[in-house]
Amino acid sequence: MPAEVIAGLALFPDATCIDGTLGGAGHAEAMLTATAPTGKLLGLDLDPSAVERAAERLAPYAGRIDLVQASFARLAEVAAAHGLKAGSVHAILLDLGLSSYQLAEAGRGFSFRNEGPLDMRMDPAAPLTAGEIVNEWSQEDIANITYQFGEEIHSRRIARAIVEARPLNTTGELAEVVARALGGHRAGQRIHPATRTFQALRIAVNDELKALAETLPQMVDLLAPGGRFAVITFHSLEDRIVKQFIQHETRDCICPPELPVCQCGHHAILRAVTRKPIQPTEAEIASNARSRSAKLRVAERLETTIKKGDY
Repeated sequence: MPAEVIAGLALFPDATCIDGTLGGAGHAEAMLTATAPTGKLLGLDLDPSAVERAAERLAPYAGRIDLVQASFARLAEVAAAHGLKAGSVHAILLDLGLSSYQLAEAGRGFSFRNEGPLDMRMDPAAPLTAGEIVNEWSQEDIANITYQFGEEIHSRRIARAIVEARPLNTTGELAEVVARALGGHRAGQRIHPATRTFQALRIAVNDELKALAETLPQMVDLLAPGGRFAVITFHSLEDRIVKQFIQHETRDCICPPELPVCQCGHHAILRAVTRKPIQPTEAEIASNARSRSAKLRVAERLETTIKKGDY
């Protein structure tokens, strides 16, 4: 949804931007185009291969970009290292989930459609792999993450099947075990039976939900008054975190309703630009089937806020 992202961020010439998930650098390039001639962009990605691809694609914008291999959970730290202070950034984007490049690289182990090792690390130097979870974690722990991160109602059945089939070494082996535990992959099924299990493993390996929750407040702190952030999510767990954060920070009081007088001292620091998430058009879905589950939410930093202690 590049057009929707650019419109939602309300970019203007010379704006300072952050793309926390470079991926294929399509959004980063659109942001640089919209902020020409002198707008700056700081780009991050946990995947070093993504940073390399972005550097090639964005070479024409040399002098306006800084690209860093880092998790967006370190956003404030990385921004400060590149001279971006709190309240100085005009637009921040997070486009969550996997890139087409990552799915296509069998050696990364993200997809059950391409036979590969049980890896799933966005940062190849990270210590935890999907193989370690599948082959070493307890049945209970596997069931728990499959239920929590994959929203898989048959998580215990799947975990039992995984433990009984150990050792599992490839994405194909794991997908087959999960499919068999759920009665096989029947013709006409919209998604493969292993989809939710693979999602859960990827989220656990990369600690994705914790990273997102930790990053949202950092984004707000970095934004200048009137600056905006946009987040594209691909499943309900991510979207719920973003939605609840925006709801929380657009309210002046978060006290329980039974209290007659506000005691929390909380004041709104955001305005929701999108009351409901923007979803891809039929045309975009037709050209990119992976976009069908995408949801875009945008929020704006308020011009003035009252901080705790100022009331």
